[in-house]
Amino acid sequence: MLTRKLFKNARLLDPATELDQIGSILIRDGKIEDVGPKVFIDTTQEDIEVEDCAGKCIAPGLVDMRVATGEPGSGHLETLETVSIAAAAGGVTTIVCLPNTEPVIDDMALLEFIERRGAEVGLINVKSYAAATKGTLGEEMSELGLLRQAGAVGFTDGVKAIEHPMVMRRLLSYATVFNSIILQHPEVSDLVSDGVMSEGLTATRLGLSGIPPVAEVIMIERDLRLVEATGGRYHVSRVTTRAGIDVIRKAKHSGLPVTCDTAPHYFALNEDAVIDYRTFAKVSPPLRSEDDRVAVLEGIEDGTIDAIASDHTPRDQDSKRLPFDQAAYGVVGLETLLCVTLEAVHNGSLSLLTALGALTSNPSKILDLEAGRLLSGRDADFVLFDLEIAGSIEAENFYSKCKNSPFDGRPVQGRVLKTIRNGKVVFDSNPIEQNK
Repeated sequence: MLTRKLFKNARLLDPATELDQIGSILIRDGKIEDVGPKVFIDTTQEDIEVEDCAGKCIAPGLVDMRVATGEPGSGHLETLETVSIAAAAGGVTTIVCLPNTEPVIDDMALLEFIERRGAEVGLINVKSYAAATKGTLGEEMSELGLLRQAGAVGFTDGVKAIEHPMVMRRLLSYATVFNSIILQHPEVSDLVSDGVMSEGLTATRLGLSGIPPVAEVIMIERDLRLVEATGGRYHVSRVTTRAGIDVIRKAKHSGLPVTCDTAPHYFALNEDAVIDYRTFAKVSPPLRSEDDRVAVLEGIEDGTIDAIASDHTPRDQDSKRLPFDQAAYGVVGLETLLCVTLEAVHNGSLSLLTALGALTSNPSKILDLEAGRLLSGRDADFVLFDLEIAGSIEAENFYSKCKNSPFDGRPVQGRVLKTIRNGKVVFDSNPIEQNK
């Protein structure tokens, strides 16, 4: 049985080392044995399988640091099996699950269940956050030390902001003891109130209650003061406004241990996407103005925004096909994460290595994961993709159980050809090869 495989004539892209060269990647027993422009194997003498990539791109497997899954509790929306299949189809080899399941992941048994189920499925690497507060109620801290020891890669209340300043201060302080990170949903709930989209002219024209954009920056500014006081590592999940990005940029320049992410819908869409009351574009935080959309792209390009996460949130048809103010928040995004991000590369808004860094090495670094790199000795987790092939997003063909995508029908350029995890092909766009 062949234990070595060579992918040759590939455009190797590793943002961590700024590698962008034609070369090869050699794998043995699930690990990267060698990678680079000078890898040479005499295939006539070696018992080895060879695949000619014909100039197609190889990058580290994507690391998606924000994924909601229905399991446990809501398997009709998504299971760890279906989310793994969808991730593999999107070129994602590592996901981090949010803790706001039913029941909430706030004890060791549930945390271990997520990782065990992910390992049983075996398609991708499945990690999980633990709830920052018990039941995500925002009142009492979870057992940070025990949960960290059990494998929690960070602590968050998911779609809820940690509202109480003393609770946040304690979380940041305790997290320093365990070298962990606190992730915040950046909204002041009193300002959100009954709002369902971003406040502004579009909301007024549609007759919908608005969420003021300052709800984001006020929460971030409060938390940054607490970071100054504690030295705790702090991460803003899905920053969406120019004001929020500006204060994070200043905090980074002053040396505070602050990171942040965004999602493709915040730089590929603006608030006009909900015109005609399109509930499939209803997300939390809401889509913002065109100026904010541009600011998100600028923040990614200059490094203020560290990571791009899918914000994958499966919702069934019944919860989305309702009047806008009653419809559920959330979109699926695993299978569109790469191609929508590449749209910003093709239109000149982002450089290719910057975009890929936000999808691979940066989220891995934030969460202290051994992923997101093309490095000898590491697990052979990578994605082979065609940067140029054109097509359109067809939600009905998603592997995810739910199809609630705001990008359905959108033309894109770039396609995942194969996803390799631990040296094994876990997704192949060629169905004949996939079924072998």
